[in-house]
Amino acid sequence: MSTETVKISRLGAQGDGVAQTETGHVYAAFTLPGETVTLAVDRTHGTLMSLKEASPQRVEPKCRHFGPEGVNGTCGGCTLQHASDELYHAFKRSLVIDALKSKGLTPEVGPLIIARPGERRRVVFTARRTEKELLLGYNQAESHHIVAISECPITSPGIVSRLATIRRIAAAMASSAEPFRITVLETETGLDLAAEGIKLSDKQRRTTVETVLGERGIARVSLNGEIIVEPVKPAIGFGGVTVSPPPGSFTQATREAEEAMAERVLGHVGKSKRVADLFSGIGTFALRIARTARVHAVESEDKALKALDFAARKTQGLKPITIEKRDLFRRPMMVQELKVFDAVVFDPPRAGAEAQCHELARSSVKKIAAVSCNPVTLARDLSILVAAGYRITSVTPIDQFLWSAHVEAVATLEK
Repeated sequence: MSTETVKISRLGAQGDGVAQTETGHVYAAFTLPGETVTLAVDRTHGTLMSLKEASPQRVEPKCRHFGPEGVNGTCGGCTLQHASDELYHAFKRSLVIDALKSKGLTPEVGPLIIARPGERRRVVFTARRTEKELLLGYNQAESHHIVAISECPITSPGIVSRLATIRRIAAAMASSAEPFRITVLETETGLDLAAEGIKLSDKQRRTTVETVLGERGIARVSLNGEIIVEPVKPAIGFGGVTVSPPPGSFTQATREAEEAMAERVLGHVGKSKRVADLFSGIGTFALRIARTARVHAVESEDKALKALDFAARKTQGLKPITIEKRDLFRRPMMVQELKVFDAVVFDPPRAGAEAQCHELARSSVKKIAAVSCNPVTLARDLSILVAAGYRITSVTPIDQFLWSAHVEAVATLEK
């Protein structure tokens, strides 16, 4: 461990400031390009000790839980609240541009679709019972320490206003000092709380049910995928189609980002007659596309597919939707299967869709829309398709996780 005064040259991929020292690169949170700072340096990690010369791009954080001076510790939910919008937005867009360049791809990358405070409808809290209280908040970065929050500017007012309610429900479920996770999704009918990592006794189960029924605005509480109490079915809308998501299922974190993605996907698919939606989840794109085209939705999670199918069956005016449970990592759709589709949409997890792209590369599918939460794997997947004759027609970076180093992107391709 040493103390060094250094100049920050740029932002790294995780949002930390990067300084070049005699021993190599050092990464320091809460610093910005152009700043002179004193760091406590441990190999490649620097802890900010003092700010000698601040960047003109430095702004006051929006949340009192943020930064080295944060209340109860440094909340790990945000990394870039101290950066100006200009610097922050350029950084997010550069993550996509740089990833594509690393694979030799230089398409025009559109302006960033920005995120605003209060848009997050899905958040993941950590909870733990102590001798004095129930802690509810986010883990400190690279730590198991829970920063108990009393505000959260990125999260929707519908969730923030019910933090006390969520805390009471978590307290009813907590049986020990072991931490557990609670995913909170704001739906049209109330909050959907999905807990993971604990067990409930019969007494705790009854207490949880009584607590939930005594609170307002709670649609459902589940534990490890099992519904504990459901006063009303959670409901979210996809282009006018109402879906009841399974407990803990994946949804896009903000409605605004989801709409931006869907607009670009639907615009590219256009008048296609048959579309395959791969990694379809509960139907974010499939149910919208079915307004104008036949859709084959492929997903590995059985409960997600059933939710999609049920929503489609009870909605009038949709074209036929077929569903298939399939692990596309192990068993991608093959060239022969793809030949009946005019367009393909894929929205995989962070690992991307490498195996599927190798099959798409050999196919005659005219249009592809690729949605990704990881620019690195997106660039890899697009390079496979471009090498096989596809042309990238647009790339749009979308900020869904405000003040973080994560960025979504939608890329469209034609053959």
